[in-house]
Amino acid sequence: MSLPVNLDMDVLRTFVTGIELGSFARAASRLGRSPSAISLQLRKLEDQVGQVLVQKQGRGLVLTEAGETMIGYARRLLELNDAALSALGSPALSGRVRIGLPQDFAETWLPETLGRFARLHPGVRIDAHVDRNATLRSRLDEGQLDLALLWDEDGGEREGAVLGTLPMAWIGPRRGVTPGTDRPLPLVLFGSPCIFRHATLNALDAAAISWRISFSSPGLAGLWAAVSAGLGLTVRTPHGLPASLTALDPEESGLPRLPSLSLHLLKARARSDPAVERLASLLTDVLTVAIDEMDHAKIVSPH
Repeated sequence: MSLPVNLDMDVLRTFVTGIELGSFARAASRLGRSPSAISLQLRKLEDQVGQVLVQKQGRGLVLTEAGETMIGYARRLLELNDAALSALGSPALSGRVRIGLPQDFAETWLPETLGRFARLHPGVRIDAHVDRNATLRSRLDEGQLDLALLWDEDGGEREGAVLGTLPMAWIGPRRGVTPGTDRPLPLVLFGSPCIFRHATLNALDAAAISWRISFSSPGLAGLWAAVSAGLGLTVRTPHGLPASLTALDPEESGLPRLPSLSLHLLKARARSDPAVERLASLLTDVLTVAIDEMDHAKIVSPH
């Protein structure tokens, strides 16, 4: 009877890191190994499982069907490995972390990340609050939050880790008539105060383009629904758009260019405890890589 194969944790970590970064060359840099060593590790893993796990597509890499299966198991094995080392190597974390999240990220990267943290540190209670930028800032200042992810709307006046920069984009429906040439231009926006609203109206006023607010909503889902229905254009980052929407090329749409935004992770002024620091470190790692590697939404003509 043949002996079972034991998968190497270092090799699994290389595999997962390469897929998450979209490149094994970047994984080599992140893990401090040479590209040739990374290639050998990937071949070792494929030999162990007897399957091809990744294949080239254009200038990038995609998982094969076997790779899709393997990546799920690899993440779970690494999570268990890290949890065991954390439990045995240091006192278990406990306490409570109150974190504020912008709506743009609450339905994409962050639930999975917060879930992973909760599984690794079951003694820590996470209270997540999803709200608008201005509200999150106020709650952080008032001591109601320990951490907050915030768009930079004041030129970096406050300290905090800068996780990356994302462009603002004009967002319209993927199909049907895009009202980019209508005047006054119909807009779908949050009410004030809102960094996206402020940037939108400033850009239009500077370009001498007349506008009107056709739909106002307190939530992102309402904005998406109104734009999908053709009630007007909105401005957000191109991250996490519903399938019914797309980012528009400003020149082809007759619209002014928009500025970019920095995403900051801010901590409360009070001294942080270990649970807060650990979650802040995880969020910084995950979001820095995600923003850096994000393929910006394809900008299309409304025709």
